[in-house]
Amino acid sequence: MSRIGRAPITVPSGVEVSIDGRQVSVKGPKGSLDLQVGGEITVRRDGEEIVVERPNDERRNRAMHGLTRSLVNNMVLGVSEGFAKELQIIGIGYRCIAKGTDVLEMQLGFSHSIEVKAPAGISFDVPEPTRIIVSGPDKQVVGQVAADIRALRKPEPYKGKGVRYLGEHVVRKAGKAAK
Repeated sequence: MSRIGRAPITVPSGVEVSIDGRQVSVKGPKGSLDLQVGGEITVRRDGEEIVVERPNDERRNRAMHGLTRSLVNNMVLGVSEGFAKELQIIGIGYRCIAKGTDVLEMQLGFSHSIEVKAPAGISFDVPEPTRIIVSGPDKQVVGQVAADIRALRKPEPYKGKGVRYLGEHVVRKAGKAAK
């Protein structure tokens, strides 16, 4: 039995979970999320807990068991607490300005500024010009938006300039040796 899959998911107060066949919907203070459960996995409500079960020990069902439980758990955590990724901008003249909570204007060393628009449910916070906080209820979308922003100017290995995750270590290379 999957260690992750067999753990029940506790539903905090203020979060509504509705299970309609293969469709799981979760609503909370931060928003609402839906999931279509795949395979032969079943999701049921047991009082204040959600239980994810598999019918047998076939390889595909074993793989989907822990995955489905993690996805449902992330939905419950997302609508109750939310997820956030922090990015750090390093480089002379590199900066970011927030235009509301859904648009960023970034100067990343190009001849033009770059505007990044947030998808539905995602918000940006810029506490200082070199830090960006991407937040929202859907963990996968938050991670993808953060990865897309990082891809605009990845950290380069010689001076370390670029956009990186907060706390990310960039392996530096030695430059040209002088004669």
